[in-house]
Amino acid sequence: MRYELKIALRYLRARRKEAFISVTTVFTAVGVMIGVAALTITLAIMGGFQESLKEQVLSLSPQIEVRSSEGSIARYAGVEAAAASIAGVAGADAFMVGQAMLSSGRGIGGVIVRGIKPQNPVVIEEWGRYMRRGGLDRLGRDYSIPNPAGGREISVGAIAIGIGLAEKLKAKLGDPVRVVAPIVVPPSNSLTTMTGAFVVGAIFESGLRFADRNLVFIDLQRAQKFFGRPDRADGIDVHLVHLDDTVRVTAALKKLLGPPYIVSNWIEQNESASAGFEILKRIDAIVLVLLIGVAAFNLVATLIMIVMEKRKDIAVLIAMGATRRDVRLIFVFKGMIVGAAGTLAGLSLGAAGCFALARYHFIHIPKEVYGISTLPIAVQPSNFALVALASLLLCLIATFYPAEQASREMPVEVFRS
Repeated sequence: MRYELKIALRYLRARRKEAFISVTTVFTAVGVMIGVAALTITLAIMGGFQESLKEQVLSLSPQIEVRSSEGSIARYAGVEAAAASIAGVAGADAFMVGQAMLSSGRGIGGVIVRGIKPQNPVVIEEWGRYMRRGGLDRLGRDYSIPNPAGGREISVGAIAIGIGLAEKLKAKLGDPVRVVAPIVVPPSNSLTTMTGAFVVGAIFESGLRFADRNLVFIDLQRAQKFFGRPDRADGIDVHLVHLDDTVRVTAALKKLLGPPYIVSNWIEQNESASAGFEILKRIDAIVLVLLIGVAAFNLVATLIMIVMEKRKDIAVLIAMGATRRDVRLIFVFKGMIVGAAGTLAGLSLGAAGCFALARYHFIHIPKEVYGISTLPIAVQPSNFALVALASLLLCLIATFYPAEQASREMPVEVFRS
């Protein structure tokens, strides 16, 4: 072990008359610890919110979407097959979208009707996990309900509604509902209305207030018939194996399909929200790094007091042959030991805090606002490494001035005084 390091460790064990300096050193390490712990926990929470936001965004917007500049897509099966042939694509599903009024007899509300293929694996993977009662498989079945006009029962399809909409309409699984939608009839483009009866076949809870109160699903073929657009789709959602392939697959689809198809992705559709969240995350990180900086630069005052207390020791060392560099190293080691101890304790406290928040969920937030009821946590080891590096770098910088002042002590002047 270098003798400079031995002396630095010795200075950490203060004598009785140096107790004040020792307490100041402890408080400096505790300050670094609190700053590091706060930064690691904050980054984990911000990362969790970012993942939650991404999940919510992708629930409402497709990963990659293909539309046509000519309106609806006629030969959508071929487009689906072409998209599925690209490496990195998990699958594709055609959809149809329309606006309508939904009535249960006990309530009414405006909704967005989305026609989907309930048997499509990518649709099941995306929305099947949100089904609380019933299931997507019921959308393809026929159900018999009493004829409102009297007479024989009529055969109708099923509809999936959100839990918020179900509460608004006071509807439960198996209840009949009625959908009324405005329809434009070609070639005169006259406006008329279409009315259809359905049965509530599923109730879902996505955690997104908008989706749970305004979005409903029906089978694609029934949607085509209901909206008067047989064998057509409004667009095609392309699902990826990995989101990191978004840009590459988008470019490949644009090249493969060409005009009149328009290809867009979730990054382009939500660019402003993603950029704003990233800026907020960086600002929070900068503020907390400054907090660590305040604690780290307490080392300056602590080390200056130690230099003043150890003037005679420094003079003796220089008189015995220690170089100015050796003296500087003593106080750099001293500062770095304190900084490293605070950093290590802060990382441990931060990791424990992240584990407690992820395991016990003791901090609750409004679910109707954020879509989740507890603080989300996404721990990334790289964040811990960057925080540790920033903390140690700030502590190292804080040691330069006191170490330089100590190396300038003149033994003759010290002994004379």
